[in-house]
Amino acid sequence: MTTNKKNIFATVLTYAAPSSNYRGESEENRTVLQKITRDGKEWTVISPESMRNALREVLAAKGLPMNRRRLHDEDQLAVEYKSFPDASAYADDFLFGFMVADNDAIKKNKSKPAKRDSVLRMNLAVALSPYRFDATFHQSPLSTTEGGKGTPPFKNASTSALVHREVAHTAYQYPFALSGHDCAGNLGWCKALLAGIGELSNVAGGHARSYFEMAPKSVVARVTKSLVAGFDTYGFDAEGQFAELSRLEAEDDLPAAEFFVGGEIARAMNPERRTALAAKGVRFFDNPQALLAALGEAAWS
Repeated sequence: MTTNKKNIFATVLTYAAPSSNYRGESEENRTVLQKITRDGKEWTVISPESMRNALREVLAAKGLPMNRRRLHDEDQLAVEYKSFPDASAYADDFLFGFMVADNDAIKKNKSKPAKRDSVLRMNLAVALSPYRFDATFHQSPLSTTEGGKGTPPFKNASTSALVHREVAHTAYQYPFALSGHDCAGNLGWCKALLAGIGELSNVAGGHARSYFEMAPKSVVARVTKSLVAGFDTYGFDAEGQFAELSRLEAEDDLPAAEFFVGGEIARAMNPERRTALAAKGVRFFDNPQALLAALGEAAWS
């Protein structure tokens, strides 16, 4: 296996839009956004598990061999596997890892590992703007028949209900990392994964009612043999700027030639500064999807 491949560290910034992801039923029909506390304020978050599940669907749509798929017609959260996990046969097993706890299945498949770490490392997507306790209200109608006579085909409740939904209008940023050593086992699948991140959507709870694109507005990335990113992986501010880029201008700080900057942050950058950074080796891309494609080539070709 090739071991001289480089590592990729990147931070993705999404476009801002109303977000009501993570719609969960609870008392009084309140639908709750998940949040964390930072600097004394609440910030909405989206889990890496939700993004990884959406990436599975993106890669399946691109024709990659996938072992797991989500079942949407069961009475609880459920997935279907084609076979015992096999990282050599299925892209999702290779990229996202797995764990089998069924001892009988493990005994029947002694030649295959029962667990595997994820090649893709991701962290929480965190809002750029703090949560301000916004909410919307929706009326859930009573199921009945014309004139109130007879029995309706189904009836979820005995009365209509007022549904309370928390909403935030914000962009999100999330970091991800890919190890060259881990990806060396199947570079094609890892490059397809980068393309999938460029088209990431349908990351939502809300029983798929929400549409919030997690595809990049801006990307800052580093391709390096370093085992750590070396920069603030949550470095985008509320205006979409990335203060850590100033470190690329110093001669003895971050190596500018290892950095890729793409999307809105590249298009809106002062031309003189962009030219100066490009002269130091920073690679700029007006299109973030083009940047993601270039990352794979730079790290693993």
